Amino acid sequence: MFENVGPASDIAKGTALQVEVDGVEIAVVHADDDNFYAVRDECSHASVALTEGEVDGCMLECWLHGSRFDLRTGEPSGPPAIDPVATYPVEIRDGDIYVSTKPSNGVEP
Repeated sequence: MFENVGPASDIAKGTALQVEVDGVEIAVVHADDDNFYAVRDECSHASVALTEGEVDGCMLECWLHGSRFDLRTGEPSGPPAIDPVATYPVEIRDGDIYVSTKPSNGVEP
């Protein structure tokens, strides 16, 4: 099941927006590769919002300690985070972003 989280035009390339999907805070990211990705909006290391961090390519960096997460897999690129964040399938339909209510990488939100 997918939920509509708003127009794709609301998220500029290289930025992230926090949305709520099925009661879970999700970071929807318009990455530098022009694709949209969705990950749990909480760093697995420090429990802070990833949407406050920087987008670099297909990575989202936590603003607090610098952990970087691959938007495609949820995997951290190195310490201090060692656990991945949940990733969610994204579809663009008629200019709107739809995010799945179920993680795609097996990590629970």
